Amino acid sequence: MARPYWSGQIQISLVSFGVKLFVATEAKSEIRFHQISRKTGERVRHQKVAASSLDENPTEVGEAIEKNEIVKGYEYRKGEYVTIEPKELEELRVPSKHSIEVSQFVDLNELEPEYMEKPYFIVPEDAVQAEAYAVVRAALKKTKKAALGKIAFGGREHVFAITADEDDKLGGMMGYTMRYQEELRDPAEYFKDIKKVAVNEDSLELAMELIKRKAAKFDPSKFKDQYEAAVRELVEAKIKHAPIPKDEVEAPRRGQVVNLMDALRKSVGGNGAAESESGKKKPSTSVKSTASKEKKGISLVKPAKASGKRKSA
Repeated sequence: MARPYWSGQIQISLVSFGVKLFVATEAKSEIRFHQISRKTGERVRHQKVAASSLDENPTEVGEAIEKNEIVKGYEYRKGEYVTIEPKELEELRVPSKHSIEVSQFVDLNELEPEYMEKPYFIVPEDAVQAEAYAVVRAALKKTKKAALGKIAFGGREHVFAITADEDDKLGGMMGYTMRYQEELRDPAEYFKDIKKVAVNEDSLELAMELIKRKAAKFDPSKFKDQYEAAVRELVEAKIKHAPIPKDEVEAPRRGQVVNLMDALRKSVGGNGAAESESGKKKPSTSVKSTASKEKKGISLVKPAKASGKRKSA
């Protein structure tokens, strides 16, 4: 198993048990770009140099500073810094570095998506902790609640939500770092200028019918990164000196007037096939509808290969 990202205690009142956190996501894209000199074709590298050397001789290459000579600095006054050593950060008096103290429980559907940040797998520290872990998980699942607490890692303290994974066969729990209220921009600033219009009932019914026809159970495996595939195609073409593939789809023209009712009728009547201006139909996507009730709350991440790489502070 990968190295845990964080180890500590979950504490609920007088109940506590040891857990390990593993990052539940990993970067799958293997496309990597380097900076290259257009003139020479050589790779451009960056060096860390003292700011004073650039101020005195902007055209000269400053002497590179070794990694072990660099420390974190906090600017307490313009141009004046206090240095912070890594050990001093490790010894900060922050209880949530070692323990997630649950402060409250909330309904799953109260966890709004915009607050959710990054998912983690939570596993018991060892066999001794398994009983308390299982009881808390079962209680969260039964009550459809999430536990909220705080956890410190990666150079800051996060709000942390703990939920029961939906797969009872696995019997696991998920953790989610959450954003603070002040990190979210005020939506009113962006929505205030939206023109208020009366919704036509016929248009609404057609739109609802279109949604109904395209409704399906969420299957994350159906979604692939097409941008990465296109970049690979471009790279292969350049290596083989073949014609460069280009996007041949005409982008929608700004300000183009569309008859909403006609577009909705064609979408519903043509089983989702949209007609372009040239009269050619795009292939329709057949989607099975689902009769199951929509699950409330956040979408829980299903187990996959977890990356155990630790972020730098």
